[in-house]
Amino acid sequence: MKAFAPGSVTAVFAPTESGDESRGASMAIEDGIVANVQTADETKIVLDGDGTDFEPVESVLGKLDVTARVELDADIPIGCGFGASGAATLATAISANETFELGYSHDELVGFSHVAEVEAGTGLGDVFIQSAGGLLMDDGSGRKRWEPTDAVEYVSFGGISTSDALGDEELMARVRTVGGRVLTSFPDEPSLERVVRDSWEFARELELPTGRVRETVFEVESEGGVASMAMLGETVFAVGVEDVLPNRTTISHEGSRIL
Repeated sequence: MKAFAPGSVTAVFAPTESGDESRGASMAIEDGIVANVQTADETKIVLDGDGTDFEPVESVLGKLDVTARVELDADIPIGCGFGASGAATLATAISANETFELGYSHDELVGFSHVAEVEAGTGLGDVFIQSAGGLLMDDGSGRKRWEPTDAVEYVSFGGISTSDALGDEELMARVRTVGGRVLTSFPDEPSLERVVRDSWEFARELELPTGRVRETVFEVESEGGVASMAMLGETVFAVGVEDVLPNRTTISHEGSRIL
């Protein structure tokens, strides 16, 4: 049984004091990951045709108490700020629930996936975005969701280790301060353009963008659009332009689901 989970792009985030969740502004995108879970005597993960180790995927299968062959097909880069580990984990949980007739609710599957991500150090809340779809924001006063129709373009030059970044206490303390300030400055329903523009200020204040990221953002701005850096990856996403960056998608309003 195949299941889909959209990729997610986090524009701004601020980890909570507990360190196991994050406030932020993030969007689900229609490019994502499809998981096909099949019964098997031992667990094996296959990504785009190649066997691989995928800790949070293996972990969520353990939490569901099943062994399986999991075939993952990805339309997003892995480890580059698209929440690929969360998408793979959530899609796997949804598919496994159907394949093995486990009877868990969608919210329970999201919970299992979130814990698997936190334990693996690969994410702090991507699965909540990917489950709900749309553009979500939480400044600490509650989660808000809306459905922008803007096209989103993106390009990725490589990854940044999420586990290393989340484990850097000094960096996370700065992110908590700067991210919290940016999130509370947003109006109740900011445009996607406003979110992206403020995200770029957030990234620059934290000195995260590489030279290639800065050059690409400048290119987008010179064409009249706005762009920023995905958290966390050497990836640029943009709105307000057409055919400036090589990949173009839309915001996923439906979120994760059985196919």
